[in-house]
Amino acid sequence: YLTVQEGCDKFCHFCVVPYTRGPEYSRPFATIVSEAKELIDNGSKEITLLGQNVNAYSHEKYRLSDLINELNGYDGLERIRYTTSHPKDMTNDLIDVYQSCSKLMPLLHLPVQSGSSKILKLMNRKHNIEEYINIIERLKKKRPSIKFSSDFIIGYPGENENDFDSTVSLMKNIEFINSYSFVFSPRPGTPASNLNNIDPDTCKRRLKIFQETSDQVKKNYRKKLLNKKLKVLFEKKLNEQEKYFGRDEYGDPVIVESKINIKGKNLNVKINNFNRNTLFGEIAA
Repeated sequence: YLTVQEGCDKFCHFCVVPYTRGPEYSRPFATIVSEAKELIDNGSKEITLLGQNVNAYSHEKYRLSDLINELNGYDGLERIRYTTSHPKDMTNDLIDVYQSCSKLMPLLHLPVQSGSSKILKLMNRKHNIEEYINIIERLKKKRPSIKFSSDFIIGYPGENENDFDSTVSLMKNIEFINSYSFVFSPRPGTPASNLNNIDPDTCKRRLKIFQETSDQVKKNYRKKLLNKKLKVLFEKKLNEQEKYFGRDEYGDPVIVESKINIKGKNLNVKINNFNRNTLFGEIAA
């Protein structure tokens, strides 16, 4: 994990980050590249570029796409990821690298928060649903294999049943393979903390419906992986077991049995089972 950016200038009405972390600051390009080289020289096979608003990275003439392009050319590095992003900063140059950079993994975590443009405006998110979907479609054209994960706030003040239904529909239409969803919880000092909260029972009911939907989408996705071969980068051996833990290109946890040490190896794995959190398989040719 390599921090490239800190802070945020977006001021979403529910979020404390701009107040606690301050304005957006990007670390020098040369410093990041030097640290990345050191990580690779020390054996790192995967680097995740980190920031509170990582795709807002901007230092002199360099943007996040330049960092990805630079890292893509380094021998020894096999995977590049970045998190967390804001839809407003999914610029054309960043979208283009999904076509040009083979080491950039085909999973994008792109928080949307709500499927309703009305609620997004109340949140001060600075994007609407049409713009968000347009980003998704452009990314798919550049990398047809790309998948998405996202964050959702359920029961934001002002959300009615139609707004909530739009959020459920977005989950079904985009088919987010992972999602993080929570009932709105006011943070002291933020504009949203002064709003009238929705009845807690209504929020709990909506969250239950949404999470049941998201769980089904995830289950359907994982069913399609059965008997498929996935590329898995193995990270560690499980304690006192002849089993190894790794992640596929989409970040899914994978466990296999192996009598030989496969830590640090990027291997083909045939998936033969799964549960709510993990894929299980066997090493394949």
